[in-house]
Amino acid sequence: MDSDTQAIKDWLKQHQISEVECLVPDITGNARGKFIPANQFLSRGEPRLPESIMIQTVTGEYSDDHWDFVEPTDADMILKPDATTMRLVPWAREPTAQIIHDCYTMEGQAHPLATRNVLRKVLALYEAEGLTPVVAPEVEFYLVSKNVDPDNVLTPPQGRSGRSESSRLSYSIDAVSEFEDFVEDMYDYAEAQALQVDALIHENGAAQIEINFEHGEPLDLADQVFTFKRTVRETAHKHGMYATFMAKPMQREPGSALHIHQSLVRTDSGENIFADSDGNYTEAFLSYIAGLQHYTPELISFYAPNVNSYRRLAPDISAPINLNWGLDNRTTAFRVPQSNAAATRVENRFPGADVNPYLAFAATLASGYLGMRQKLVPTEPHQGTANDDEVEVARTLEEGLRLLQDSAEIKEVFGGLFLRAYAAVKRDEFEEFNCVISSWEREHLLLQV
Repeated sequence: MDSDTQAIKDWLKQHQISEVECLVPDITGNARGKFIPANQFLSRGEPRLPESIMIQTVTGEYSDDHWDFVEPTDADMILKPDATTMRLVPWAREPTAQIIHDCYTMEGQAHPLATRNVLRKVLALYEAEGLTPVVAPEVEFYLVSKNVDPDNVLTPPQGRSGRSESSRLSYSIDAVSEFEDFVEDMYDYAEAQALQVDALIHENGAAQIEINFEHGEPLDLADQVFTFKRTVRETAHKHGMYATFMAKPMQREPGSALHIHQSLVRTDSGENIFADSDGNYTEAFLSYIAGLQHYTPELISFYAPNVNSYRRLAPDISAPINLNWGLDNRTTAFRVPQSNAAATRVENRFPGADVNPYLAFAATLASGYLGMRQKLVPTEPHQGTANDDEVEVARTLEEGLRLLQDSAEIKEVFGGLFLRAYAAVKRDEFEEFNCVISSWEREHLLLQV
């Protein structure tokens, strides 16, 4: 028995676990897997799942050409538990564990369609250079009243006062207090799972909340965000509400983002390579930003992965629309906060809250890596608002997917098979969405065209 297996066995025994959730993040970032009784978890050998779950659309369908990406026999893949991801399930009735698993082919190779493996490939590039990326995500979400009829618009839930928010209450302390019971339970659940959540604020939208995470290692933070989304949804259910990470859930409210702060340190010394001892930006830092500018158009479908995502990327609604960067400028796509040399970092403001965190982290880190490798040069830092400038990114999922496979460098990093499979899945979602007739069309076109 290897050390990881023994560690899992001991942990399950220590916490008197009766059931284990074997979790795998799918291409959308949602949890797939199996429930296995604890006494059988280690005795039955490694769990298996059909590899076809990696190419399911958000509606549960498959693209017409999905057999081009997986075995036509719908073969299994092997799941191997990552001992570092063991956590309690604090909302479960019985003592339950959740463990994120890595996916392997039956030949023992890392499965190319598993998004956790995609992020690992990018991190390996940095490891080879003696560098360690550090990230800190900021995750926004909305609390909404229960909505069982998808034809009905979403509305803010009632707070403890018995009223619903109807105005912009950015950074309001009292507005957060309206949902004090929810917040307290969410923090308790997060603590029980060792999620490194930091600050909480009320965002611009009605009943919109932002949670900041502490800076840390990207794979661990992606695991935490993956777990956090489940946690928030479960907490909301407990309090008779929904929590949604949809990028643009309400027509007249701002969208929800997952901003990613990122820096690079030398693995041996912990020195931040983005600034020198005097606080001046290094060539590596400027090339990193240039990489973000250069490769974001091709990777936009990782930051905006759903048809709804592009409703958020519009002028004047607190979301980026172009590729500018700036110093402490929240209207730009890539913001460099004011800080000392050791804390020098750049914030990628493109990702929506609906992203798969593994792919969003992989995309932004890959862009920076390629920028440094190619010694790209960024534009001058943007002065003033960037909202008045030209829109420089795709405005639909279809357009974003067309750009995804244009770069040989991106194919090299992510793998051609994964890019083709991802594009096929998302293109199928777009076509399915395109079959839906909206209320806007019925209102404005029914009797007037």
